[in-house]
Amino acid sequence: MIVKEEFLSNLRRAFDLNLYEVRIWTALLSRGVSTAGELSDIGNVPRSRAYDVLESLEKKGFVVMKLGKPIKYIAVEPKEVVERAKKLVKVDADDNLKKLESLKGTPILKELDLLHKQGIEFIDVTDLSGAIRGRHNLYTHLETMIKKAEKNITIMTTAKGLVRKVDALKPELERLAKKGIKIRIAAPITKESSAAVKDLSKIAEIRNVNKINARFCVIDGKELMFMVKDDEEVHPTYDIGVWISTPFFASALGNMFDLAWKDMQPLDKVKI
Repeated sequence: MIVKEEFLSNLRRAFDLNLYEVRIWTALLSRGVSTAGELSDIGNVPRSRAYDVLESLEKKGFVVMKLGKPIKYIAVEPKEVVERAKKLVKVDADDNLKKLESLKGTPILKELDLLHKQGIEFIDVTDLSGAIRGRHNLYTHLETMIKKAEKNITIMTTAKGLVRKVDALKPELERLAKKGIKIRIAAPITKESSAAVKDLSKIAEIRNVNKINARFCVIDGKELMFMVKDDEEVHPTYDIGVWISTPFFASALGNMFDLAWKDMQPLDKVKI
């Protein structure tokens, strides 16, 4: 059996399998029914490992052991394997969520908080900064920043960025708006972003900006994150943001935003 390595690599990533598992599985798919020894030869897997690998695949729902002797294995239809894999991922995810949720209020988390507080005392202000890579990580960190807001949140973004923020940040922004946190968002209001504007306008004051192309967020005039690349020109994987906890710079940027805010178009003046 000749299977391209690239194909095997894609299967490994998609189904979270190791190299021996994916070789045995594809070997069995090519045969339908086969013994461990035959699959070992076809898939180029050591015979000493074949039974362990098949047992693992059986537990995951990829194969079924056939009754009788010699012991043979039957390949499960790929469409059914996908459904079983989805259920397995959900079960694992739910278990992991429960484990993490159970840490709240425990001595373990209290000890971790204590270590963090002690460590912060020795950190120089200039050390409270960092580069964050990848759009997923950017939004995860942005959500963490927003959760700590006590007075106001200032956001400047692009039309596409506004759409993304509805998906990633709307629940948290809604929660903060109910607490009375002032939220202002400046972004180009276009047909592309009009639905996002409608969603966010219920919880934030939004104004149209055309002359300034920037992506940043300032929290309480103390903490900020700004993206260093144009989202039209960078792949999400390579997007980069800089996070800084500095009242001096954050408040200065906030003051400049206040001046620009006065000249931005309110929603009732915007024609899409």
